[in-house]
Amino acid sequence: MPYFPLSQVKTNLVSSGEFALVGNQEIYYGSYWKTSTGKYFTGKTPQDLPTREIIPIAQSPIATDDIESTPSLDSINYNNILTITQPYSNIPQYNPVLPTQQDYQNGEFIRYFCKKSNELIYIEIDKSQYDRLVSKNPDILWQLYIPFNIAWQITGDKEQTAHTNKNIVDLTSVRLRLPKFGEYLNNNYLKYYR
Repeated sequence: MPYFPLSQVKTNLVSSGEFALVGNQEIYYGSYWKTSTGKYFTGKTPQDLPTREIIPIAQSPIATDDIESTPSLDSINYNNILTITQPYSNIPQYNPVLPTQQDYQNGEFIRYFCKKSNELIYIEIDKSQYDRLVSKNPDILWQLYIPFNIAWQITGDKEQTAHTNKNIVDLTSVRLRLPKFGEYLNNNYLKYYR
């Protein structure tokens, strides 16, 4: 890789899924830096090795086909299209896990969520969807969602429970870069409290 003086790079940028790795076209999440020539690389800075080149998804071969190479409607095999899209047709659905009696005895339970990587959209999901997103199961559109979970207090001192849940949401929001996650929860830190 050629040397770039710091005056020629913009560092500490973060991709939330708008870039793909050059070569395998895998969607890239994480730190990246940009050169003055318009190239992008993984890592926080040029010194953050190893670096790999990434390109905006809009410029990747997956997203851009030449208009001349677009098939006519008569030449499309619709059976193939259905076969290709069928595994990816399952997007995460709102389906929150509700606490059980055992959870109330334990004082907490796990809530599961996902955030759409390219939009400010959160969805509370069940453990099954969460596990499928984490394992990149082909029967769910995992490429566009960032799964995460939080431990949620549901018993104890009311003020302390609300304070604990707010801290968990705030820390998770900072750690995973989840803007307005508390607002998605309507800042209701006593949900399911008993």
